[in-house]
Amino acid sequence: MDRVNEILFHPRYQQYYQEIQSLEKDRKFCGHTMEHFLAVARLSFIMAQKKGVAIDEEVIYAAALLHDVGRSLEYRKSIPHHEGSVMIAQELLPECGFDDEETAEILRVIKGHRQRPEVKCQIASDEDDFATIFYQADKLARNCFECVVAEECNWSKEKKNKRIIL
Repeated sequence: MDRVNEILFHPRYQQYYQEIQSLEKDRKFCGHTMEHFLAVARLSFIMAQKKGVAIDEEVIYAAALLHDVGRSLEYRKSIPHHEGSVMIAQELLPECGFDDEETAEILRVIKGHRQRPEVKCQIASDEDDFATIFYQADKLARNCFECVVAEECNWSKEKKNKRIIL
């Protein structure tokens, strides 16, 4: 997990992450915290293992750490956060030792994490595609079933995690 820790402690990553924490300090809806990022990573890892899909653990964790970091750019510059996250990830991944193939896969997953991915990779079933697994994990990482403002949330009914599942 050396490369993942390089992302985590990278000065630019920390700057973006701290900016999000500051901007969201009064947010009543789900925040974009390290707890969320790590929950997405852990759920993605478990789901991939259950489906027998081989995805490098560092690729999973890198995608999870970076998938919402573009919120900073969304708040400050009105850049959709998945696009901002791709921009930030493009800079950081090579600096942290990820090769071109790994970087391309991480960027694909980050870009598609807001909607159920249509793009399939070379795996036989789209349910076993890393982007689909990641999309599902991102939604399951939210405990909508206990949220006090769930009725005010603009997430569609289909995206809200209303029960414990995996």
